[in-house]
Parts: sequence; structure tokens; C-alpha cells
Amino acid sequence: MTSAKAARAAAPERVAAHAEQEPEVVVLGLGNRLRRDEGLGVCALERLDQRYAATPEVRLVDGGVLGLELLAYVERARRLLVLDAALTGGQPGDLLRLEDDQAPAYFGMRSSSHEIGLPDLLAVARLQGHSPESVIILGMQPEIIELGWELSAAVSSHIDDLVAAAVEQLAVWGYPLQRRASPAESQRGEERFHA
Repeated sequence: MTSAKAARAAAPERVAAHAEQEPEVVVLGLGNRLRRDEGLGVCALERLDQRYAATPEVRLVDGGVLGLELLAYVERARRLLVLDAALTGGQPGDLLRLEDDQAPAYFGMRSSSHEIGLPDLLAVARLQGHSPESVIILGMQPEIIELGWELSAAVSSHIDDLVAAAVEQLAVWGYPLQRRASPAESQRGEERFHA
């Protein structure tokens, strides 16, 4: 068996071990991939996973358009980093960074209905006494929010900026990510994000 095949064969075991450890940080990608730029948070999360190896303390979660279903992830996280589309009024690809007390301002910038679940999610976690110590929202101005699969050219050309901002924030929190030697090195498979 080649070393690549052996690594793939061992991957489910690593995923299981990774899933058992409580994360210090949850990186939550939000958005609807079927509505072009609306899915940029999930696209950024996937790119982050392709290019960087997260430590067991950092859990990458594809939240898609889920709401309260993500409560278990949020309640166990000490820190929450959200990647999402945000209507900022700026140019497509412009970044927005909100932290902690600024986060409620984000809810007025929603680009679709999935953000309705995020304030509810954070409120329920707070009511149950299990809210993260720190919440950072990294948003990007979308260009096209309509049915379709591909990101617009403007957002696609800036998606790496969102990934870089996420990597930088994780490093500030004390969780530096290691760059993968190649995108093919990502071995957590489809189980890596899904809630």
C-alpha cells in the first residue's frame, strides 16, 4: 500500500479523534452555495481547509444555512469566528470585521435569511450560559446573489483575502495554522465540516 493510500485509509480514524476533542475555536462558514456569492463563507471555509491544517483545538464547521442546529458547536467553543457574506454597501469583495459587542450591527447587513438563525443561535447560547468568550465576524460584500453555483469574478478574486483574515485572526488568538504542502494533503474528507 502506498503512503498516500495508507494516509487515506487512516483518515477516518483521525477524523474521529479530532471530533472527540472539544474545540477551543469554531470557524463557522455560513451561506447558501446555490445562490452564488451568498455561499462565499462556505467557499472560504473550504479554501481554508484545503490550504491550511487546523489543529485539534480548531474546528471548521460548514454551517451552510443552518441555525439552531449549530448550537452544540457554538456552546462548546471558547471563541467563534464566522465567515459570511455581508451587505456592507461597499464594493464587491470588500471585507468587514466585527467583534464581540459590534456583532449585533452585522445582523442588519444580512444578505439572506440564514443570518436570522445566527442571532438566535448566539442568544440561546448566552441564555444557557455557554456563549463564546469572543465572537468575530468576518464578512465580505457579495456582488451577485441569485441562483447559480459559481462565485462572481469580483468575489472570487478576493476570497483569499477572507481566508487570510481568518488565518490572521486565528494566529492572534494563539492558534496559528500550518500551510499545507499541497491542497491534496487535506485528508479530512467530506466529514471535515458538516454539522
